Amino acid sequence: MEFLLFGLLAVLLVFMIFNTRKRTKQMKAEQEEKATKTVPGAKVLLQGGIYGTIVSYDPEDLDTPALVEIAPGTIIDVHSQAILRVVEPKDAVVESPVDATDETVLDEPELDESVAPAVETPEETRARLERDADDK
Repeated sequence: MEFLLFGLLAVLLVFMIFNTRKRTKQMKAEQEEKATKTVPGAKVLLQGGIYGTIVSYDPEDLDTPALVEIAPGTIIDVHSQAILRVVEPKDAVVESPVDATDETVLDEPELDESVAPAVETPEETRARLERDADDK
């Protein structure tokens, strides 16, 4: 019985070591692939959910911040590990639910006039306040 438990423990230990090494190799391969794709001009997704374009990136020295342009003329410094992934062109295309060549006009919703307008003029505000004061 004791040998069975030691055997089971040994099998689990070997499995854990094998699985850890396999995962480490896989992560290293993914990091190398990301480093080769992370070149100036590449579109990237940052950890915070911000999309940007690489301006400068040093794959040799990962302590050097990468420069990412998030808007025209707006460049930020980010840690190299803040780059989640390189956005492929197929990921960047967002398909519209309405085809651009479709000439069908969508029906505009009808406005319910019983609902107060979003913006009141000063005269309308005064009149409403006077009506509310008279009701009290």
